[in-house]
Amino acid sequence: MRLLLVEDDPDMSRALSRALEKRGHQVTVCFDGAEALRLMKDDRLEVAILDLSIPVVDGLHVLQRLRAQGNALPVLILTARGSVGDRVAGLNAGADDYLPKPFDLDELVARLQAIGRRRQADQDRVLRCADLRYDTAAGAPYLDDEPLELTPRENALLRALIRRPGHAVPRQRLLRMVFSDDESAQIDALDVVVHRLRKKLGVSNAEVMTLRGVGYLLRERSSPAAGA
Repeated sequence: MRLLLVEDDPDMSRALSRALEKRGHQVTVCFDGAEALRLMKDDRLEVAILDLSIPVVDGLHVLQRLRAQGNALPVLILTARGSVGDRVAGLNAGADDYLPKPFDLDELVARLQAIGRRRQADQDRVLRCADLRYDTAAGAPYLDDEPLELTPRENALLRALIRRPGHAVPRQRLLRMVFSDDESAQIDALDVVVHRLRKKLGVSNAEVMTLRGVGYLLRERSSPAAGA
């Protein structure tokens, strides 16, 4: 697991990073809140371990800024501030878990693994391509986090394509998925739905591309859409 450890105590950060690395994790260490916010932009990170008492920008404000930016990176607060009020403040600011110091390393690792499993489950539920997001549990598409109004057939087409962005889906397979309730539907009907979906994605940075003789695929545009 790729971890970011934000801890300003050199001895604590050194000992903890070594212990986590021995358990197979990749650990990046930083010592202040400003640097943490910069490093948290790396989408390869899986969990951040955040001390609240750090310089420049304190941990609580780091967490608040992170969530205000729409960054969903899981965060485990690790701090000597162990009062109920501190825990509530951290969780309300968007922390995924809270472990007071002193702590047991095995418990920390177990909590990190639990956060990682929840993150993977969320990623499996939410499909993405460029600025498009599709919540499979709700059957709801979003463009830049705003609901995207689609007809049921357009919705079915987008759901089929966004499952594997950049990979072509054969037209006959799409026909069956989009017109599952109408066995008499022909390829021309699918092409009409594709045309309508393309129009609704006009301002998106994702596009439906035709691969002649193969099918359709959803991919990120090579250049931003006009007006995006």
